[in-house]
Amino acid sequence: MSRFAYVNGSYVPHREAAVHIEDRGYQFGDGVYEVVLLINGKMADCEGHLKRLNRSLFKLKMKSPLSEGALRQIMARLTRLNRLKTGIIYIQITRGVASRDHSFPKNSLASLVMTVKHVSLDTGRQLAGKSAITVPDQRWDRRDIKTIQLLPNCLAKQAASEKGAYEAIMVMPDGSVSEGSSSNVWILNKENQLITRQPDEDILNGITRQSIQRIAGERQMEIVERSFSVAEMMQAKEVFVTSATSMVTALTHIDGQKIDEGKVGLIASALKADYIKYVETCS
Repeated sequence: MSRFAYVNGSYVPHREAAVHIEDRGYQFGDGVYEVVLLINGKMADCEGHLKRLNRSLFKLKMKSPLSEGALRQIMARLTRLNRLKTGIIYIQITRGVASRDHSFPKNSLASLVMTVKHVSLDTGRQLAGKSAITVPDQRWDRRDIKTIQLLPNCLAKQAASEKGAYEAIMVMPDGSVSEGSSSNVWILNKENQLITRQPDEDILNGITRQSIQRIAGERQMEIVERSFSVAEMMQAKEVFVTSATSMVTALTHIDGQKIDEGKVGLIASALKADYIKYVETCS
């Protein structure tokens, strides 16, 4: 089946999709993006993703080339063209094409690219957990903006891949955990507190993270937003990560050491099941 992409007003075969060589996203990483999960035709947290997209644009002094309604229409049409039922929708907006200059161009038009990808998601019960490693957090100081400047994240993910691990957990100079290379990190401590780092400029406030926080609250769980150390993480009863593609994924081994008994915990499994039920009700 042919794949289609959306590029600045046109739906084109994926293999022919292209942007100009002087697009500022290509030359400076001057752009933002979002990834929306689709499960059985249902978009997960679409409103939250588009709201965060606008926030990221605002922080970079950019304007969206289209309204939220128009973006939704493109997303829906692109999924139909690609016959996508379960997978991801990738949205990227850059400052557009301009002569190469570090300063912002005055009259450039923002570029909008959208693609989709079929992904086989584990929507069943987690029978086995994943492993992770810890790495230094080498990113810039505005991690709360979802930009396309992802080289430090790629280096971290590659380090995990080379060690056969699922994720790299990034650690700040003070020894506290910030987040994963492409996910938010949660721990369940011995007092049954569900702990995740506070959403400030040190982390990206994940949309899936926010949904899991709400779902955990509905389960009457005690949720604490604060930083935590690697040592505290290693002593936790459960560790898991959340993201659009990970949903809720348990980490049973970190840096070669078991978390608790090295098995998927009840809380991670329950939150994942609840999240999938929630997505199935999304409009």
